[in-house]
Amino acid sequence: MDKILINNFIRAKEVRVISETGEQLGVMNIFQAIDLAKSKSLDLIQVTEKVEPPVCRIGNYGKYLYQQQKKEKKMTKPKGGDLKEIRLTFNISPHDMEVRAKQAKKFLDDGDKVKINMSLRGREKAMGGFATEKVKLFLGNLNSLIPIKTERELKREPRGFTMIVSKQ
Repeated sequence: MDKILINNFIRAKEVRVISETGEQLGVMNIFQAIDLAKSKSLDLIQVTEKVEPPVCRIGNYGKYLYQQQKKEKKMTKPKGGDLKEIRLTFNISPHDMEVRAKQAKKFLDDGDKVKINMSLRGREKAMGGFATEKVKLFLGNLNSLIPIKTERELKREPRGFTMIVSKQ
């Protein structure tokens, strides 16, 4: 629906009218319907032209437009599918790891994928085995909360390790 027709722009001779409270007022002449809407200081808004006679509603045009925009926005907004990141550090405490696992579970429940990033600095880079053990421990915590599948295996990068997981 590109253009919403109101008041004198409605081309039909007769329309089915719905009041501002949602009550059916029946089929009436277009001029009677416009007069009725004007008497309540509201607009006659054409809701659909697909039926014969077209359906029109009495209401505030600005409010109606706002509601339509909200509906469209809600329909076009995709839910989930983003890539969220959880950062782990070399000396992360067990409690912090649990908190991050719970946060990752929330992301996975929303349908997002989670990138686990273990950043290493300085001499930590030489202890890659210890860092991979920390990531595996995190994955164990996460797997106990929610079943996961690996999208991308644990990969060594210049600043540490990364991997991507999603909900099974």
